[in-house]
Amino acid sequence: MNGHAAMRVAWSNWSGSVQATPSMVLYPESIEDVVEIVRMCRREGRKLRVVGTGHSFTPVAASGDVLVSLDRMQGLVQVDAEAETATVWAGTKLKLLGELLFQQGLAQENLGDIDVQSIAGAISTGTHGTGREFGNIATQVIGLTFVTGCGDVVECSMDSHPETFRGMQVSLGALGVLVQVKLRLRAAFKMRYESKRTKLTESLTQLTTLADSHRHFEMYWFPYAESCQLKIMNETTEPVTPRRVCDYISDVVLENGVFGLLSGMCRQVPKLCRPISRFSAAQFPLFSKVSYSHRLFATKRLVRFNEMEYNLPAEAMPAVIAEMRAVMEEEQFAVHFPIECRYAKGDDIWLSPAYGRDSAYIAVHMYKGMPYGAYFAAMEKIFLRYGGRPHWGKMHSLRASQLQELYPMWNSFVILREQYDPDRVLLNPYLEKLFGVPELSL
Repeated sequence: MNGHAAMRVAWSNWSGSVQATPSMVLYPESIEDVVEIVRMCRREGRKLRVVGTGHSFTPVAASGDVLVSLDRMQGLVQVDAEAETATVWAGTKLKLLGELLFQQGLAQENLGDIDVQSIAGAISTGTHGTGREFGNIATQVIGLTFVTGCGDVVECSMDSHPETFRGMQVSLGALGVLVQVKLRLRAAFKMRYESKRTKLTESLTQLTTLADSHRHFEMYWFPYAESCQLKIMNETTEPVTPRRVCDYISDVVLENGVFGLLSGMCRQVPKLCRPISRFSAAQFPLFSKVSYSHRLFATKRLVRFNEMEYNLPAEAMPAVIAEMRAVMEEEQFAVHFPIECRYAKGDDIWLSPAYGRDSAYIAVHMYKGMPYGAYFAAMEKIFLRYGGRPHWGKMHSLRASQLQELYPMWNSFVILREQYDPDRVLLNPYLEKLFGVPELSL
């Protein structure tokens, strides 16, 4: 068995909001290794969780027992250039995957704004990008291979096992350990990326037009500020823009370095949040550039934060933002991080937050080390009034009884979970609360 850590080691997620001390960390290198690990855990009554890069803000990957990393299961397994499909190892990080597919003349149709996650982690938590015509990353999946909580290897697709497939596409790792993912792709393509500044009040009246007239559209608005940033991307045949010093200054120095310094000031003196938010809104860089898609979707995230994000019916975006602004003005929360607003196409994946509806996503952030409880709770109340569903990798307060009401296929997923992991090998305390799993009787 590969990667057996003899002593307990400390583990933390990206933001530091979750810490755990697994008894061992294992690094399988093959499907056979994964099978052996799962069977060992089942035989010895152990619990197992799989971790990618720990970019979820919830304890979804936390383990006090066995933690499995798929870092040694990365790369392409098989590529069909003519059919525009590829099977990849589940541990493959999105940044590496983009480059490997590009070498084959292929690309994923859409991605989120972070590329450090593994493909398994991204799809299992419902990670998404933006674009009215594009679903979350899991909608690009056409086949999955996983190891169940019993140690059996299962291959599934819509043709072979439709119910299992719809459950596994977004599963939080509760049905099995993903080992291979088959993706629907397209020919590699270029896009023009534009960063613009406008007034929030004007943007709110034009949201539908902006979302409909661009391949990708997202909006960042800063608390207590009137101006907001629009990020727009559209396909192009223009030549790639050379990487320039000013791009480095924009991406690293301004968006991360200076903002990091300002964030530190806000943490020390919370009263500065309001003026710093307004200053940031007026200073973010305006630019346009052309590059291949996989190099444009992701942005650098050097300033660490905690995040809550909710999926909402697409048509609710303007009303929700209006309520958020009103509550912020009333409560005067000490927050300076921008609110991120995006759109996505609905799908039929059982636990996808976009299940059955075209969607808006609104994400709120708080700088690492600053209290976020009251702010997130107030925003969550607004989201829930509009039928909001939480992003599985982001903070939220919901549990099984509430989630059951929000997801029409919730009970079907729970039945599937019991079928593929009857001994609860793949559950940690967080998932037990999430799915309302009662304690095992002794």
